[in-house]
Amino acid sequence: MRWNLRMKAAEAGIWKSTEMRRRLAEAGLEISAGKMSALWTGTPTTIRLDDLDVICAVLKCEPTDLLIREQEKVAARRPRKAAEATGGTVVTPRFGRHRSVPPA
Repeated sequence: MRWNLRMKAAEAGIWKSTEMRRRLAEAGLEISAGKMSALWTGTPTTIRLDDLDVICAVLKCEPTDLLIREQEKVAARRPRKAAEATGGTVVTPRFGRHRSVPPA
């Protein structure tokens, strides 16, 4: 996911994190300067849904405007098939066939 807070804030005429923090406080969300800096400069690893709701209300946007999917990164994380990884054919064992007889 790509965090798009700064672009949406700029579209709303908010150019500084302090202004965003002030507007969030007016909407009832008190954010520390450190947390606001982290939201403003980078992609958060977690965000509370209540906080996201207030941010969206302040920016007059939807969560999908702030959290943009990056499908190519998802595709890159998928494990490659064994045949592609080894460059050859995949040998799959056959269970339950050609069993030897137990010793007498």
